Amino acid sequence: MTDYAAARKQMVDSQLLPNKVTDARLIEAMSAVPREAFLPQSRRGVAYVDEDVQVAPGRYVIEPMVFARMLQEAAIRKTDAVLDVGCATGYSTAVLARIAGVVVAVEEDIALAAQASANLASTGVENAAVTAGPLNAGYPAQAPYDVIVLEGSVEEVPAPLLDQLGEGGRLVAVLAGRGMGKATLYTRSGGVIGHRQLFDAGLPPLPGFAREAGFVF
Repeated sequence: MTDYAAARKQMVDSQLLPNKVTDARLIEAMSAVPREAFLPQSRRGVAYVDEDVQVAPGRYVIEPMVFARMLQEAAIRKTDAVLDVGCATGYSTAVLARIAGVVVAVEEDIALAAQASANLASTGVENAAVTAGPLNAGYPAQAPYDVIVLEGSVEEVPAPLLDQLGEGGRLVAVLAGRGMGKATLYTRSGGVIGHRQLFDAGLPPLPGFAREAGFVF
């Protein structure tokens, strides 16, 4: 029988701590949330490997190190309202719920959204809710958000998502490129959106975020 608690500690010790993840609240959250509970039974044996784990066709729970570094760069406070875009089975939402005030998760796959809601309920998460809808539209009904996290790579961050950031808000995403992608932090300050690259990262793509083709003469 797999000792998931030991595997979780090994994930923290070998994947997070050596890779510049130092935020104590984030480390506590990822040490506490049972990643295996958010995976299909057949995939639980690889719950704590340092790679993305597929949970549905084209959909993944993203690798722990990249996920942790993204959240650390977002500097999430315990009073923040967070939008989790592409939550899949809800693992990311559960971690966010431990470090934020409230989390709204968006998942466009109806079956995954239902599974995420069930997983959050079964693991005792009470300050998060899952809504079904297009990922690239976010969830404007509860905007503005202090933080928005995209759980996969995207070719571009659409304006409707950036519009849902409140003043001082942060959005973190991996922008896909021709080679390795770039984890990128967007911020709203004085009503203006700025961004800066953070680190190299490769994640599976989220659906619906392809860059629109430019006009060709």
